[in-house]
Amino acid sequence: MYYLNIFFIFSIIGHIIENIVYTHVDSGILYGFWTPIYGLGTLLIITINHILDKIKINKKKKPLLLFIFSAVFLSTLEFIGGTIIEFIFGRVFWDYSYQKFHIGKYTSLAMSLIWGLASLLLIYILMPLLDKIIKKIPKWVTWILIILFVIDCIVTFIALSDKLFKVFSIFII
Repeated sequence: MYYLNIFFIFSIIGHIIENIVYTHVDSGILYGFWTPIYGLGTLLIITINHILDKIKINKKKKPLLLFIFSAVFLSTLEFIGGTIIEFIFGRVFWDYSYQKFHIGKYTSLAMSLIWGLASLLLIYILMPLLDKIIKKIPKWVTWILIILFVIDCIVTFIALSDKLFKVFSIFII
């Protein structure tokens, strides 16, 4: 339940931040108040941090390695996510092709640096503050979020089923 709560909290925080920063763009493909790529990204950063802890990296080198690995893996997640969303749903939610050093339209050097910095902020500032709160979230709250999330996914896919049928029929034929 702990990691599900992290997923939901950061999916919701990501959705709120995107709606504040990008008021003219929808945040994510789902109808609900979450943007799952932020929850997945947060779990990825936490996983990278756990791996670095297990291999006993020098404390002075760990922030640099966390920065580099998070920047690379989150940029890869962003690139894959954007590509899949455009392929399946025919929508482009973000486009960095106007930035210097972009990689296609879904990631850029500037965003990679932001993801690296965000990983340091998450691990060294946010998680120590939120950890006790996350552990105290009742299971029934998590179950309600799971149910709402599943319903949102089903409604989204039903609403887009015509488009999805056309995409998947390419593979069948």
